[in-house]
Amino acid sequence: MDSSKSVSVGNIALVSTLFAGVLYLCTWSSVSRSSPLLFSSTRRSSNHWPSHSQSEMKTLKFPIDELELALEKASTPNKTVIIAVVNRAYVEQSIRAETTMLDLFLESLWLGEDTRPLLDHLLLVAVDQVAYERCLFKRLNCYKLETEGLGHFGGEKIFMSQDFLKMMWRRTLLLLDVLKHGYNFIFTDTDVMWLRNPFSRLGIYNESVDLQISTDWFNGDPRSEKNAINTGFYYIRSNNKTISLFDAWYGRKDNSTGKKEQDVLFDLMMEGMFEQLGLQARFLDTVFFSGFCTDSKDIKAVITVHANCCRSINAKVKDLTAVLRDWKKFKATRAKAAAARSNITVPFSWTGHFGCWDSWKTKV
Repeated sequence: MDSSKSVSVGNIALVSTLFAGVLYLCTWSSVSRSSPLLFSSTRRSSNHWPSHSQSEMKTLKFPIDELELALEKASTPNKTVIIAVVNRAYVEQSIRAETTMLDLFLESLWLGEDTRPLLDHLLLVAVDQVAYERCLFKRLNCYKLETEGLGHFGGEKIFMSQDFLKMMWRRTLLLLDVLKHGYNFIFTDTDVMWLRNPFSRLGIYNESVDLQISTDWFNGDPRSEKNAINTGFYYIRSNNKTISLFDAWYGRKDNSTGKKEQDVLFDLMMEGMFEQLGLQARFLDTVFFSGFCTDSKDIKAVITVHANCCRSINAKVKDLTAVLRDWKKFKATRAKAAAARSNITVPFSWTGHFGCWDSWKTKV
């Protein structure tokens, strides 16, 4: 009897062990199917498995929109981005030039007052592969703009040429897209030298003004719509009013033969669209946001210098190099006076913009 009982107990123990094993395998299979993260982490620990699970997780975690990714990376806390557009002609050094337009632009951010941190918020938009590769090489925030079907945008686009006009309209469409993504932005041409940080002057946290735009000639009234606007530098907030403006602006592309997009925006303003939309605009004083059309007379106040009223890249590079040289001289003189605790004011004047003046006479 004792031997029989012993065998019976052994059989029961064996069956219990087998049942527990089956139950464990079923439970593990169920968990692994319902918990892909657990399974993925197990696979990633082995060097013999492909990383498909990582890609799937990234797709779930991040937005698919590449523009959104680029904007988010460069944005300030209040969703403001600095945007510049470049093509091959602006990033490659020509035989006759000692530097490039992009390098001058970046140099101004290096030399400017409180401008170096702004590089983190600069999004460089490349319209061709060479410009995109150069942007990546310089370790900037880069975005490749697709321009299929619009021709080749790599070479220099002479002012008011057909390719120039096409590129300006493609730029306008991109900036409309940025507004629709909910981002405010400062748009800047790369032929604008940033000598000081413009954020405080523009009041980027002030929501009462929708658009602040530079002028070729300032008439003294920051609210006057008779100012000669320049779309090479402006700050715009993302809201229904500004999106409607850009929609209307781009909507005139095919009915504005021979006009650049800047002229079309001026036409809309003259027709009363700003007022119809309730859009608050401010026109920037050339004392602070100057250019070759109107030099700032106050070196202690000037924030940006734009190579407007100029026709070719080589001319702009030549004269903007002189601008940065003048700026460095001013800074050196000021530092010397501060070290000597001197209140003596040294007279300042900009070097003449001879390259740009001559560009209108030279066949390009």
